[in-house]
Order: sequence, then structure tokens, then C-alpha cells
Amino acid sequence: MRCRLAKLICLFALGVTALGQAHAVDNKLARPNIVILLADDLGYGELGCQGNTEIPTPHIDSIAGNGVRFTNGYVTAPFCSASRAGLITGRYQTRFGYEFNPTGHHNELPGVGLPRNEETLAERLRQAGYVSGLIGKWHLGGHAEFHPFRHGFDEFFGFTHEGHYFVPSPWDGVTTWLRRSVLPRGGRGRFTSADGRVIYSTHMNGTEPAYDANNPIVRGGQPVVEEAYLTDVFTREAVHFIGRNKDRPFFLLLAYNAVHSPMQGADAYMKKFAHIRDVHRRIFAAMLSNMDNSVGAVLAKLRREQLEENTLIFFLSDNGGPTRELTSSNKPLRDGKGSVYEGGLRVPFMAQWPDRLAKGKVYDQPVVSLDIFATASVAAGGFPTSKDKRKLDGVNLIPFLTHKTKAAPHEKLFWRQDRRAALRMGNWKLLRNPRRGQSDEWRLYNLANDIAEQNNLATENTTKREELLSAWRELNAEMVEPIWQRK
Repeated sequence: MRCRLAKLICLFALGVTALGQAHAVDNKLARPNIVILLADDLGYGELGCQGNTEIPTPHIDSIAGNGVRFTNGYVTAPFCSASRAGLITGRYQTRFGYEFNPTGHHNELPGVGLPRNEETLAERLRQAGYVSGLIGKWHLGGHAEFHPFRHGFDEFFGFTHEGHYFVPSPWDGVTTWLRRSVLPRGGRGRFTSADGRVIYSTHMNGTEPAYDANNPIVRGGQPVVEEAYLTDVFTREAVHFIGRNKDRPFFLLLAYNAVHSPMQGADAYMKKFAHIRDVHRRIFAAMLSNMDNSVGAVLAKLRREQLEENTLIFFLSDNGGPTRELTSSNKPLRDGKGSVYEGGLRVPFMAQWPDRLAKGKVYDQPVVSLDIFATASVAAGGFPTSKDKRKLDGVNLIPFLTHKTKAAPHEKLFWRQDRRAALRMGNWKLLRNPRRGQSDEWRLYNLANDIAEQNNLATENTTKREELLSAWRELNAEMVEPIWQRK
């Protein structure tokens, strides 16, 4: 009897052990959480891992250190809204006519927003069993028909227009830099208030947009009042979202409005960078450092909940930095936001997934924000679906990053933004970037030895120019005309 009992106890123990091992395997093979950290208007050269020694960004840099940094990481448009449309759908936004950048009241017009028949990453991941949250800036339609809830997100906390003040008026606890067409009492130049808290500048020849007009911070669909600095508020909400959903696979899009204007630096961070003499640059440094600490808080929460190893994290900017407006540097690239030169399209871009990706890898082949949709979908088990009959332009990057293939992820990358257009094929790039009143002249650059796009080879190498122009026209024929545009 004792022998039989001992055998039963032994078999039970083995069963428990096997069950525990099965759970361990299940946990290891569990679908990863997906986190996208999206900066706003952050220039290519502004992070420590990108070469900036003036403003420490250790937490963002740690993503590159614990994963992969893409030196040729692109977005699909040099403006916020169109770029976000490509990112969230995995398709060139010109395939569905989303080409321009709604601002102000245009955000709220019927018909101005991400088309409802375009599948978002949130919708794709919902079908794979995920819960999804958007925290921060939407900018894909402020009318009710385009609400994030109607595009697959289960939670939304943020705002729907192109920008927002970081603290409400009268802007306590911050130093504020604003554009003005004319200074108080008249004249041009720079005006600083007696307490040093408000600076007006006419260097941009315009006035700061009315970002907060009919653009409240909302939880779900209901306005809320927030007195704290907005980056800190978004951090709080992101940490809470992770805590609430730690027992199920989740997708979090944390879309900062930093370092987008209006420029407002919190007191503690302004003090941290007191050594930077130019207050314009000091405010930018304060905003960037604040965002870096936010990224640190999100990463720390994932670690505390033992989620970091199996969380696929992307960090990128929605477009290049507007240097004159923010001081944001795109070095060594040419131009910035609004331009199809490299400075408008090539952005800080990195990813980590400790369970799958090696640490400290630098990847030099061109990738694009469209790849996030494909990579996240495959990782989550979201392929295939019936909607994949439509053209998806991104690729799953994991095989390229784990040495399963040595091929380049993309043969060509395409851009069209009204009269501005570009195509990259290998190291060659063809573009037209007319300023107001200029012709639509095509220019040709070899990025392998001319990353700053200074040596136009269009006349010298007409064969290559025509090859790329033919490729651009072939892709352009697949696109549609804009469904609306800013008037």
C-alpha cells in the first residue's frame, strides 16, 4: 500500500513538474506585447545614440543598446498626419488618397481623416486577441467618424488635432517660447517677459497656431482637465495601461506631442540645462529630456511586471525636425520637416525584443515605418486575414534582423507629397522638392557617398535618372488622387 501511495505521489509530482514546464514553454512562446513610442518632430541627429552629446537621452538610447538601431529608417511623409496614416495601416497613405496635413479646424471637418475602410494595426491585433490603447496625439481625424475607438483602439487618452499646449494657460511651472508675427508693443526680434517665463519671437514670420481651440484632452470621448505637464500625464497613463493589461497581450501606441511646438520646458528640466545659453535651445533640451525620462518610466514598468523580455518595442519620430522652429537638428542630413530631402524623411528609428533580437545591433539597410505593421502582425500571429488581399507595403523585419535572409527588405521606397516626390532604390535617390514658385526639376543623389544630398547627378547620369523616374512613375500609377486637401 505504501509503495502504491509513493508511486502515486511520484506520478503526481512529475505531472505537476510537466505542467509547470508546459506553462513555462507557453509563456516563452506567448504572443509579444507590442509598444510603439512615437516622438513628434524629433530630428535625426538629436539622440545620444545618433551622436548628440549635448542632451543626454539614456533611456531612448537603451532601446538601441538592447536591440537594433536603424541608420536608414524612414517614414512615408515629411508631415505628421500623413506619416501616421502610413504607420498605422502599413500602406503608403497615397494608396488611399491621404496626402496632406490637416491643421486647426480642418481636423474636425467631415470626411477629413483616416478612411474607415483602412485597417489599422489596432484592428489587426484585435483579431489576434490583443487589447489596444492609444495615448497621446491622434491627428487622423477629429470628427466623430474618425475617433480612435472606430479604428480598433479599446482605450484612448489624448487629443485629436495636430498639437497641444503642455500645460494649460496661464502656463504655470514652465518657460514658454511662442512664434509671433509682431512683438508686443510692435517691432520684430525677440521679447522676453519680466519674469522670464514667456518669450515671443518673430523669426518664423508667423504666429503660433491656436492648438487648444476646440481640442480638449479626452479620456475615451469625454474631456478631462489636466494641470500637470502633458508628457508626464501621458507617462502616467501609459504606466497605468500596462499595469491594467499585464495579464493579456496588449498593443500600446504612446504618441508623444513632444518635441512638437508650442515649446514649453518644465522648470526642473530648464534648471537641468541652465548651462545652455540660448533659451530657445534650452527649452528644446528640456522637452526632449522630459520625453526621455518618460520612455524610461515605461521601460521600467515593463521590467517590474516581468514583461520586457517578450515585448516588441519600436521607437521612432513621425518626421524630421523643423530646425528653425524648434532648433531640432537633422545632421548630417539636408533640410527637415516638410521636405523630401533626407532630413524630412529619415528619422531616429530603433527596436528591441530581447526574446528574439540580439543586443546592440546596427542595421544599415533601408527600412520604413510601414514595416512596423507587418512585423508586429506576424509576431502576434495576425497573418493572414482576408484584408491582406489589399496591397501591404511593409515587410516583416524579423528575418532580416536574425540573419535568416541577407537580402534588403526593400528594393524601392516611394514618396509623394503634392508636388514633392522621391524614390530611393539602392543607394540612389531621385527627388523633386520645389519651393514656392520653383520648377518641378528632378534631382539625383548617390547616398552612399553624399548623405547630405549636395551633389546633384541628374544631368551627369541621365541613365540612372531615367531608371529611377520610370520606377517612380510605375509606383505612382498605383496610387490615387488625394481625397481631400487643406484649403
